[in-house]
Amino acid sequence: MAARRFSEEPAFVLHRYDWSESSLVLEVFTRHHGRIALVAKGVKRPTSQFRPVLLPLQPLHLSWGGEAEVRTLKAAQWQGGHVMPTGEALLSGCYLNELLMRLLARDDPHQGLFDHYALAVQLLAERADAQQLILRAFELLLLRDIGLLPSLAHEGNTLAGLNAADPYVLVPDSGLRVAHDDDVHVLSGEQWLALQTAMDEVGPFVATLRACAGCQQALQPQLRGLLHYHSGVRVFKTRQLMLDVQAMSRPRGSPSVAGLAADPPA
Repeated sequence: MAARRFSEEPAFVLHRYDWSESSLVLEVFTRHHGRIALVAKGVKRPTSQFRPVLLPLQPLHLSWGGEAEVRTLKAAQWQGGHVMPTGEALLSGCYLNELLMRLLARDDPHQGLFDHYALAVQLLAERADAQQLILRAFELLLLRDIGLLPSLAHEGNTLAGLNAADPYVLVPDSGLRVAHDDDVHVLSGEQWLALQTAMDEVGPFVATLRACAGCQQALQPQLRGLLHYHSGVRVFKTRQLMLDVQAMSRPRGSPSVAGLAADPPA
């Protein structure tokens, strides 16, 4: 029986690591097959046609074959459309990749999520001033699409509808609850409902991004808690990298990162 072949599949490289002296294993996110592993044979050789193509945050068309857990890459072409994000936007894109690596199971297709990711990467390259909103929108849609986001229209324990005027907080293991006096980061019922409505639209990414605009500072730590809870990590590597970069570039005697109002991209 001949090995299965797949051709011209839209994909992005999420991560790569050594397989041998000349080859790499790629973790890629594909539109129709989800996250899969491919071995790129000979890719580290100077003459390899894959070397300038297999870069993260670039839309690709990939072809592969095989039935094993790690398939064999046969062809790779740059799809075009936008340039790679740079600077802090590049680190934000790497953060998106880390989220997908930690939260997506292999061979679990999410076509809608693939489209959200592709749009997020494009916007990071084009709109560096909107990084925070892009990240929040993607975090919400990622959690929703893989079934880890509770309803934002109901209280978690009682399933009662939200009161638009009341404050609520998102608790990782139980969903939304009415805020207590000592809760620091809260959103009104109206804001949570607006986020849920935006995610329910036919083209939800831009709508969700806009819904985040008025509440992203309070939303960020709540989503981060939910992401940490489900990924099993206390700090994402890309966020720690940004904290380290900020610490190295900060003049001696200036306030610490913890004391700054603005958070790093992740």
